[in-house]
Amino acid sequence: MIEENIAELGITLPEAAAPVASYLPAVESNGMLYISGQLPFVDGELMTGKVGDSRTEEEATEAAKACGIMLLAQMKKALGSLDRVERIVKLGVFVASTADYTGQPKIANGASNLMQDVFGEPGRHARSAVAVPVLPLDATVEIDAVVQVSA
Repeated sequence: MIEENIAELGITLPEAAAPVASYLPAVESNGMLYISGQLPFVDGELMTGKVGDSRTEEEATEAAKACGIMLLAQMKKALGSLDRVERIVKLGVFVASTADYTGQPKIANGASNLMQDVFGEPGRHARSAVAVPVLPLDATVEIDAVVQVSA
């Protein structure tokens, strides 16, 4: 079971975050679950700031992992059980960074590696990792997901 994998990794899923504006956190349609962008809560606090300025690559990688953990929480809330996840199809990773920072793919690995650790081969996915000048609430990272699910 997937939740046993999560426990073995020492991860406790938080309560799924409520939306901060006019959208749904997740929508299930035609065997797919589309999850809105999730922000990084580390020890209960939103990680803010830009990579290359006030945040290090290591901190941002932890932020990406925290976004991944929140994605898992959203999956569980939307699906009732993580065992309904058949495959992580795609992650969209947005990293707030300075104009000269180019390590966004390394940061995205924080979430990508988590999905592979939790789901195994079905956790391997397509991905985008892009730099942005600013994210909502000054978050360091935001990640959305597309997930294939069983009925």
